[in-house]
Amino acid sequence: MKRAKSAYAVNLALLVFFIFTLVLPLGRMLYTITTVDVTRILTSRRFVTALQNSVISASLSTLIAVFLAFVMAWTIARANIRFKQTFVVLFMLPMLVPPMSHGIGLIVLLGQNGIVTNLLGMDASIYGLVGITVGSVMFSFPVAFIMIYDILRYEDQSPYEAASVLGIPKPSQFANIMFPYLRRPFIAGVFAVFALVFTDFGIPVMVGGRFITLPVVMYQDVIGRIDFGFGSVIGTVLLVPALVAFFFDMANKDKGNTVFVIKKQDAHKNRLVETISYIVCVLVSLVVLLPILSFCLLTFVERYPINMAPTLGNIARAFNMRAGKFLANSLVIAASVSVTGTAISFVFAYFTARMKSHMSRALHFICVAALPIPGLVLGLSYAMFFSGSLIHGTIVILVMVNFVHFFSSPYLMMYNTLEKINENIEDVGATLGIGRLRAAVGIILPQCKATIIDMTTFFFVNCMITISAVSFLFNTNTRPLSLLIITFEANRLMEGAAFVSLLILAANISQKILANIAKRLLKAGG
Repeated sequence: MKRAKSAYAVNLALLVFFIFTLVLPLGRMLYTITTVDVTRILTSRRFVTALQNSVISASLSTLIAVFLAFVMAWTIARANIRFKQTFVVLFMLPMLVPPMSHGIGLIVLLGQNGIVTNLLGMDASIYGLVGITVGSVMFSFPVAFIMIYDILRYEDQSPYEAASVLGIPKPSQFANIMFPYLRRPFIAGVFAVFALVFTDFGIPVMVGGRFITLPVVMYQDVIGRIDFGFGSVIGTVLLVPALVAFFFDMANKDKGNTVFVIKKQDAHKNRLVETISYIVCVLVSLVVLLPILSFCLLTFVERYPINMAPTLGNIARAFNMRAGKFLANSLVIAASVSVTGTAISFVFAYFTARMKSHMSRALHFICVAALPIPGLVLGLSYAMFFSGSLIHGTIVILVMVNFVHFFSSPYLMMYNTLEKINENIEDVGATLGIGRLRAAVGIILPQCKATIIDMTTFFFVNCMITISAVSFLFNTNTRPLSLLIITFEANRLMEGAAFVSLLILAANISQKILANIAKRLLKAGG
């Protein structure tokens, strides 16, 4: 009885925590809508145009990104080629820099005086729908790729062997075996990419030109005009595609893909397929690497393309503008969120996965419900709810908003891990006089070390690259490094923005390397 009361008290405390950090701030933003003329805003030409542009660019980007992700996932999973892991790592690089950085890379490569533009004598402009689509595909492709690739590499080969014995042609095998197997992750990838592109403002700000999207309008009105009412209306609209994706995923989480793998898929040994696969992988890798190489070029030239003389002046200028201080802020925020976020996520996941009750199910829903909330929306809700409080403008609120923004994915990592561990451990421990806390720390936690490393990596990387979630909450002393890109861009100092992008990339790659070393040591230690 005493044990049940303790569990209830902890669950209640966790529930109150999320009500205070998520439900109430969002409620404050939604309440603001009642103070403005919503009809006037939704029917204004500016809003309608921005909405149309957002839907068009997000739809086009999603179609291209998901199709490309499927092709590359199939190539890596099925083709008999070497260096697969290297290609996967390269495909993931766009996730290690802010979306705005991809816009900078596009300008350098395909702008009016871009490297590729001059090399090929191109006349077309990268600004507008084309630029947003190209940049959004580059940024969102890794998300769709990893979702589809993780399914394909564990697909069972037995149905295909049986179909071949029965003489069923390859196109029919794809339509009747692979397509049903991939249907749910494919659709989930479509929703995820659409929501990601629809709510992003980094790439449209850089290369959108006059093709303005909803996130850009929201950012301009909140930052430039201090119009929280208008921002709240747009924030609510931005929630819609993310919520649709969330409820679709919840409705289908137990359907499909729940099969036993009798025999893993063998790589197709075909010279033509192998040659094409190498060519495609190299081309995609080159496209991924070109923006990063452009950052290196911009960082070490005087003024692109006017003065290409080598210099370290851009680095000095960045540090004169307090890049060192802002890098330290970002590292403190990322490290704090990684440590505290991982610990809190474990506690939440433990009580929802290992202690089933009505309250734990409600807590689980709230934990997962944080997943689809766009960073701009969460940042705006925090700016309104915590305005005038002791934590507004401090590192504390930046740590808090980053934790809430990125919490759901690490939580689900741990939740899924804990559900796979023998559910009788605590009961057996109780019969031996071992308390639940001791069992959780001494028996269960050691089995989750690999997941903990993945969780800390996820928190760290995303905290380093985020712009939208923190753009309304910093002051001159707490500004994260990623926001310095906006300052450089506003002053047309692309060289400084490129250097900042490289700093963020270097920090994230370093963290990834440390995580891999930790995993190898963990594996070597048994």
